[in-house]
Amino acid sequence: MELTQIVQTGRQVIERYGASGFRVSGAVFRGPVLVFPDRTIAWSDAAPSREALAVVVDHGGIELLLLGLGRRMAPVAPPLRAALRAAGIAVEAMDTGAACRTYNLLIAEDRRVAAALLPPL
Repeated sequence: MELTQIVQTGRQVIERYGASGFRVSGAVFRGPVLVFPDRTIAWSDAAPSREALAVVVDHGGIELLLLGLGRRMAPVAPPLRAALRAAGIAVEAMDTGAACRTYNLLIAEDRRVAAALLPPL
């Protein structure tokens, strides 16, 4: 799905998402991704677990993690939510489309947000 273009100099913006992956600030990523304000990386261990999301904690400066779970929503496991909260990061799980749109809105407001996104299969 094509998203409305938001011009955000120096920030990563999610431009498109689909079953095969994402286009973020002009770069195409196949499969899951982690989108930070300053960079986007392939998410090779795409699982909502403490180990798989350690890179978000290590990045620093993130206050909110949007977890895009494909076409479905699922609750965040309490141990994962607690581990992220201990690092000062709130987490919100939603479908991938909603996570992409929410990320773009929050990054336009200069919020310290990241998105861990699974393609909507």
